[in-house]
Amino acid sequence: MQVLEFPVSILIRLAACTAVLLLSACAGGGIASRGDAPTDLPPADPVAEAVGRPEYRIGPSDLLAVTVFQIEDLDREVRVNNNGEVSLPLVGAVAAAGRTVDQLEDDIAKKYAEKYLQDPQVTVFVKEFASQRVTVGGSVEKPGIYPITSSMTLLQALSLAGGFDDVASHSNVFVFRTSGGKRVYARFDVSAIEAGSLADPELTGEDVVVVDTSNGRAALQNLIRLAPFIAVWRAYR
Repeated sequence: MQVLEFPVSILIRLAACTAVLLLSACAGGGIASRGDAPTDLPPADPVAEAVGRPEYRIGPSDLLAVTVFQIEDLDREVRVNNNGEVSLPLVGAVAAAGRTVDQLEDDIAKKYAEKYLQDPQVTVFVKEFASQRVTVGGSVEKPGIYPITSSMTLLQALSLAGGFDDVASHSNVFVFRTSGGKRVYARFDVSAIEAGSLADPELTGEDVVVVDTSNGRAALQNLIRLAPFIAVWRAYR
């Protein structure tokens, strides 16, 4: 059979690698063995402070709610495009990127006052911050960067990432964040959160979620993958 064409030396090495993986699982090394990790997180730095500016400045992909007092037909939810502009009724494109909320409110009010309204009162609210994103990695189905809309919890972030993969450690989920100008982290037991015995922590922009690997499960998965080759190796003994 074609499978018998594999050199015996390669099959021996594959079997040896599997044995090493199993021994490593028994040793319980890695981040999963750290029992001294904190289990709660301090408040994250505010967005404006985190980016080193006195007030948040609007950027591309931010979602804005623009309201003109007592004129509902002009109210819009608009997303800042890649050119840094928003498109509004009557006045068309308005530069938004790099402006603070107060500055943009003044800019829009001036545009409406030029031709259409007398003393317009404009309010701008940032509904989604482009910088407010959560990174989810490790043993999840769909690692990636996910935007925060109004709020997001740890369970919601894991759900967006497709949930745990086959070798994930449900009790060793780490969240890293910036607090007080320093990078800190905490460990969470997702099984306990799902059971209701622990609170589901709320995430903030720039948090990084890392799901650790269960060494025993990882070794088992590798053993399953190598099983056909190990069987052939045994046949040659």
